[in-house]
Amino acid sequence: MADFLTAFQHVDPVALRIGSLAIRWYGLAYLAGFVGAWLLLRYFVRRWNLPVSSDDQTTIMFCVVLGVFLGGRLGYCLFYEPGYYLRNPLEIIAFWHGGISGMSFHGGFLGIVAGGAVASRLIKLPLLTLADLGSIGAPIGFGLGRLANFINGELWGRVSDLPWAIVFEAAGPARRHPSQLYEALLEGALLLVVMIALARKLPPRPRGELFGWLSLLYGAFRIFSEFFRQPDVQLGFIGGNWLTMGMLLSLPMVVGGVSLICWARRKPKPE
Repeated sequence: MADFLTAFQHVDPVALRIGSLAIRWYGLAYLAGFVGAWLLLRYFVRRWNLPVSSDDQTTIMFCVVLGVFLGGRLGYCLFYEPGYYLRNPLEIIAFWHGGISGMSFHGGFLGIVAGGAVASRLIKLPLLTLADLGSIGAPIGFGLGRLANFINGELWGRVSDLPWAIVFEAAGPARRHPSQLYEALLEGALLLVVMIALARKLPPRPRGELFGWLSLLYGAFRIFSEFFRQPDVQLGFIGGNWLTMGMLLSLPMVVGGVSLICWARRKPKPE
């Protein structure tokens, strides 16, 4: 198993070169995630018989894509290196300097919500209905992004002697948990299966419930995975030797998810 994972981890992060242009697996992961989410959105718009036209779907995807990138970048600057970016504000827009590590999931998540709010007003669809739709396909991007993290050899796990632990060259000679793959399986594959299973119910679940489940389950899976993931070097552990920024940012998602599920079930609103 370790040999297979090592070979997989040494795949060239650049998928395709066209002259001086390098197309990276991480960029393709973003693209595939958006396409997958769009296809599921189209399917469930028809299944739920929602008044959402093709133009409306394009508007939704444009707002979501913009929200992911702006929110992900601003979230990284705010949550992970606020001091540096306060001293160098122009670096905030320099995506190419931060690379992949210059993006934050939790910032991207907030960006999606903000983009969804804008799209909701533009197409006149309730925000929570739109959030439910987006929640179904979102795990595709989560999982593919973590696979790309693994290929890039970043966001590696803590030191381990388990049979499938491997060496990440940038992290030194010690063998470590392939924590990116743990997250890909939990936050990607498993979460996608659960969300599709929940979404297939007819009539649809009360408005907001699916978004609540996405927030709850992602937050719980992320907190669990953080026990195997090496904390960001510029932050380390927070207030001891176990709490990480990822855990701290995921806890409100769990609390908010539980609250939203309870609220949605207490006040069912047929679509």
